[in-house]
Amino acid sequence: MSVLTIDPGEAPAAEEPPDTGERHRLTAVTGLAALSLDAMASVAYGPEAIVLVLAGAGAHGLGFTLPVTLAIAGLLAVLVASYRQVIAAFPDGGGSYAVAKTHLGARTSLVAAASLVLDYVLNVAVAVTAGVAALTSAFPAMYGDRLWLCLVVLVLITAVNLRGTVESARAFIVPTAVFVVSILILIGVGLFRSAPVSTEAAAGHASVLSDNATTVGALLLLKAFASGCSALTGVEAIANAVPSFRVPRVKRAQRAEVALGAVLGVMLIGLSVLISRFHLQPVEGVTVLAQLADASLGHNWAFYVIQFATMILLALSANTSFGGLPVLLKLLARDNYLPHVFALKADRQVHRHGVLALSLVSAALLVFSGGDTNTLVPLFAIGVFVGFTIAQVGMVVHWRGERRAGGREKQSRGWRGKALLNGFGGLLTGVSAVVVTATKFEEGAWLIVIALPLLVAAFTAVHRAYARIGERLGLGRIPEHPHRDRSVVIVPVSNLSRLTVEALNAAASLGDEVRAVTVCHPDPEDRAQLYALERDWARWDPGVPLIRLTSERRALGRPIAAYVGETAAAEPGTRVTVLIPEVEPDRLWQRLLQNQRGAVVAHAVRKDTDAVICRLRFRI
Repeated sequence: MSVLTIDPGEAPAAEEPPDTGERHRLTAVTGLAALSLDAMASVAYGPEAIVLVLAGAGAHGLGFTLPVTLAIAGLLAVLVASYRQVIAAFPDGGGSYAVAKTHLGARTSLVAAASLVLDYVLNVAVAVTAGVAALTSAFPAMYGDRLWLCLVVLVLITAVNLRGTVESARAFIVPTAVFVVSILILIGVGLFRSAPVSTEAAAGHASVLSDNATTVGALLLLKAFASGCSALTGVEAIANAVPSFRVPRVKRAQRAEVALGAVLGVMLIGLSVLISRFHLQPVEGVTVLAQLADASLGHNWAFYVIQFATMILLALSANTSFGGLPVLLKLLARDNYLPHVFALKADRQVHRHGVLALSLVSAALLVFSGGDTNTLVPLFAIGVFVGFTIAQVGMVVHWRGERRAGGREKQSRGWRGKALLNGFGGLLTGVSAVVVTATKFEEGAWLIVIALPLLVAAFTAVHRAYARIGERLGLGRIPEHPHRDRSVVIVPVSNLSRLTVEALNAAASLGDEVRAVTVCHPDPEDRAQLYALERDWARWDPGVPLIRLTSERRALGRPIAAYVGETAAAEPGTRVTVLIPEVEPDRLWQRLLQNQRGAVVAHAVRKDTDAVICRLRFRI
């Protein structure tokens, strides 16, 4: 009996655990940095949107800034609670698309997906142009180059995201923290002031306040509410990207969602309180946030820190789309509504094709708008409200289904209250969607109204194409047993070389019969080359016949395709394979030196026959 002994000086090497990719996923903190930049940065324009609408009713209208903000904060709380439930119910991500797909049907889910896709793309373009606009406001000489600046920022954000979600989150933690802390300090200091410490930022700028005070009606308040709800864009991003979080994914995503709601709510309410406290009036050329920083902290270095942090975060808030949209595209691809390439992942848990597609479409929007934010803003935020509404309605159906499935036990768990909460939120977001669309329709929102059904139609067309392919392939059915057919392998040749030898060796391994073919043209030079080839072939005598294909035209692919078709027709039941030998050089640039004869032959055979095409790469 043998005994295995281990030298105490040699400790056995511990086996490394398999890499599951968890280290490339998000924690609650990095998830907040990667997926909440859109929502965080919205405090730079959300309160301003409210003030600009209420300014139409004069100073009396501005008195409703805080009540409108409190209503938006209430809706924010409803949305955070709802999406916290969505995260738990749909841990695979997808947000409103996943909810609608399960509870409202395929057509509604595609509307939700299309609305989210449009909003994510527009968010990138708006965020980048807004950040560059803040930069050019500080440095007017750069205004003429704003389009190129936008494209440079987009390239940088894309490059960071191609390195991985975690890497992008780590890169954005510092600017996010600086912005949030700066705004909280602004609010905290401002609450201890009874009057503005400085109004230098607004000095010399024309007020946009209406001279004639008017009655504040319900329509004006609804319009202000809907405009201010632009601050809620990005709330859904965490629910869309749950698979990007580390285990336990649901708990981490829920924590990030609650943290986002708390921080955003505090900032919105705090800024609105200061607007009312300082009796701030909107002016041309200076943002409301800049006036608040001036009034609270003074026109000093702290003022410029907040402006610079706002500029950086606005530009980086595009990262929310890079974190959420690729996951949504993956789900659509998995359900056969987009090309399957969007479901592929790179080594760092990156949906690279989704990131690149988002970058390219956003670049096209930037070029279309010329880097101007005002051209894109009317199109923004409509899609996200459509997604909000669909998600809320779907969750109402979800809770009703839970109640029916669980009976009294589910009732005791408060399903009715959850359903009422989602129903109330759906009503509010639905009204907001209608109001935003109506008020911005002539400013460009009609493009979104047209784009939504077109995008849904594109999803449907892709799905039908995959359905036809699946039917032809017999997917989901048990196929018949494989059997062996007689095989003829046809090898196109033009001269004798090591490539020819390798091709015939491979062909002999693949088929029962091998035939070499060469195309002959009537030109004297070509005929001399053919005679030389036939002479050398006879001397070599490889045991494979060389068949001459005569072509009156200077064509290469069509004569070979015609011969393949004739062979298949003359020998039914025989599988015909065309093996095309090609040289693969060791340098990429050397591929430009090739004559592409193999590609020409492959195209012709694929177009005109059903033969199997095998392209043999011979490395040199």
